[in-house]
Amino acid sequence: MYCDSIFPNTLLTISLQRDQILTALLPSSISVSTQFNGEPRSYTRFNLTQNMEGENSQVEMKLSSDMDEEVGGNGVGEDHNHAKEPYVVHRPAGRTPKSVCFMVATVLLIFIISYLIGYLSHRKKELAPPSCSRSTFEESITQGSVKMEADPVMDWNDVKRLLDEKMSASSFESAFSEFASESHQAGSAGDTVLAKKVLGRFKDYGMYTWTDEHYVKLVDPPASGSNMVTFKGSDLGTLRGYLAYSKTGTAKGAVLYGNYGQMDDLRKLQDKNIALDGRVLLVRSGKISFAEKVANAAKLNASAVLIYPADDRRIGGSTQLFGHVHLGSGDPYTPGFPSFNHTQFPPVQSSGLPSILAQTITVDMATTITREMEGKSAPTGWGGVGKLGDNDDMVTVEVNNVLAEKLIVNVFGVIKGFVDPDRFVVMGAQRDAWGPGFASSTVGTSVLVELARTISDMVKNDGFKPRRSIVFASWSAGEYGSVGATEWLEGYLSSLNMKAFSYINLDGVVTGFPTFKASASPLMNTLIQRTLREDFSFRYEAVMEPLRLNDPVYPFITFSGIPSVSFRFTTEGEEYPYLGTLDDTREKLYGATSNQVAKLAVSAGQFAGRIALRLVHDHLLHLDVEKYTRQIRTHVFAINSKIKKVQSMHPQLLPKSLSVQWLMSATGSYSRAASSLATEIDNSNLEDAELCRNINDRIMSVERDFLSPYVSPRESPFRHILVGSGSHTLKALSDHLDALQIDHSDANADLFRIQFALATWTIQGCANSLAGEVWSTDNMI
Repeated sequence: MYCDSIFPNTLLTISLQRDQILTALLPSSISVSTQFNGEPRSYTRFNLTQNMEGENSQVEMKLSSDMDEEVGGNGVGEDHNHAKEPYVVHRPAGRTPKSVCFMVATVLLIFIISYLIGYLSHRKKELAPPSCSRSTFEESITQGSVKMEADPVMDWNDVKRLLDEKMSASSFESAFSEFASESHQAGSAGDTVLAKKVLGRFKDYGMYTWTDEHYVKLVDPPASGSNMVTFKGSDLGTLRGYLAYSKTGTAKGAVLYGNYGQMDDLRKLQDKNIALDGRVLLVRSGKISFAEKVANAAKLNASAVLIYPADDRRIGGSTQLFGHVHLGSGDPYTPGFPSFNHTQFPPVQSSGLPSILAQTITVDMATTITREMEGKSAPTGWGGVGKLGDNDDMVTVEVNNVLAEKLIVNVFGVIKGFVDPDRFVVMGAQRDAWGPGFASSTVGTSVLVELARTISDMVKNDGFKPRRSIVFASWSAGEYGSVGATEWLEGYLSSLNMKAFSYINLDGVVTGFPTFKASASPLMNTLIQRTLREDFSFRYEAVMEPLRLNDPVYPFITFSGIPSVSFRFTTEGEEYPYLGTLDDTREKLYGATSNQVAKLAVSAGQFAGRIALRLVHDHLLHLDVEKYTRQIRTHVFAINSKIKKVQSMHPQLLPKSLSVQWLMSATGSYSRAASSLATEIDNSNLEDAELCRNINDRIMSVERDFLSPYVSPRESPFRHILVGSGSHTLKALSDHLDALQIDHSDANADLFRIQFALATWTIQGCANSLAGEVWSTDNMI
């Protein structure tokens, strides 16, 4: 019965007396009270006692009259006693067939009235339109919600058809015009204007909306004058571009050319017996992030780094370059915890902040330097530079950037699910840019808003009912290292890693064509390839890339344990050169795509929409837990081989008693748990909502459980042992073995053994969680 869904496990106590029945039969005395536990009058009272601890509730329906008060029949005290009694039906004396009929009719009448009241109140809650008022994240997502009685199924082909029909190039052209801005740097007035526009659109679509504010440390160029670079005593010119979070001050040293600044490039310099101590390293952009270039140079004791644009064919000689050099994400002055205004922490800073100066220069400035450099010849393929630089090629770098605290605002809207509303996928895009930022922010924001419009319309007008919720997020301070997104992750870590099952990044989704590139958690690879194969295989060539530190999804995966994907349409063999410059305009992107930006934005929206909708449409999450098995085994195989080499070469460092048996056992446990789950899914009844929720929770736990519980999020925020960074990762174990093999001074055998044991138990813990109940764990260690 429907009534059972309203009052589950309810014990019904009906106390009927003859006088009450006779009184109840009078039409004038029949009314319904919605006040529980009230004082008895001439009405029918429903007494609901709800036990929040999960015990059986009691509902008392009692007919009462003023006559009872006169004879003391049903006083307040007696009423409370009835509420605690077990199921009792009081038989009135002298029962006649007529009175029995009256009693039965009255009971049926009461039952019908209670049924209608429960049904109408339930429908009112289910069909109430979403509020557009501002609310908090917790209120909007994690609050309780009534589950639907019926399974909200729409054929998947119909879902895809609706998505495609509602997205058009013309709608994107309009969105581009609405969200384009010449100036919207993080924390600026322009950024605030765009935030209000996005929030307004979310409200127009009838979504639940809220905002999230953070006070963060951002970096501005010098308040007066500019940073300065001189070569052999001559000023190279005005510098408008800068690198946020660079160390400030002055550094002087002989210039040394270092290609892209990768460690392999710097080792080639060392192979030529060239020391980096005190040198000013000149490198070109590309291959790795600015922060990694500076960190590599600092490791080898360089005094400063100069970075210039690599693509001098398409980019102007005077184009200024902007970026940041924080080897991490989020506000570097609140590492591991959120930058809320009310939080009070002692002064602290991220270990990822550079210890040396860093500054960008133009192509023309770099040419002035390289043209006059002397020294040894550069390796072949190093950007056409002839000489590497000599001790007489002196450069002075002066950095006077200003650190400022600013308010940034993240904007959210949510379409709530109909079965598991507290489980959700997040789609997000950065809203800020150094300049116009058409490719870096405008296109992504437009795709975000158009997807919100499309899916909202599918829910309101076409009967689509997602099982799980979809959160749309507009981030601020993305150009400073995903600051807005990371602060949100830090602020709601305990809620997010238990409830958010995926993140889809929309930054920079169109930078060229016809190649499709994506980087993602291995859990999402199968879904990505399936989506491309089914819907995009005849239009674009797909390339999967490794996850990088400067990828906006990196903190979602490695800090919060949320499976994520970034993707973009680009040109094979070359990157869009205008990102991080003031030339990232609508005209430049249209030129790079042969005027197909709107068409490509539609494709980007369809791809992201299919991924998100598939994750909220089906009974089970399409996250492939078996994908991690091969990756773990690859690392274990490499570690095993290197341990044997070290034991052979330096038995005093790693004794023969150290075995990889336990690491292999943990790997086997994970493999068996993943295979067992796949078998369990094949044999499960997908109509069992609780079973599906249990399986989905186990799938969601995988990424989270690969975060090492043995390191501090403040000291090592990217705790994922497979794709994160730090001494706790399997890659770090392998690198440590390389150092032990050559008996490097930084190698520490005892530290390695500790890291080895902790990594083993992290994998075993993930396997145990994936197995399900504690009695189902495969703990062979």
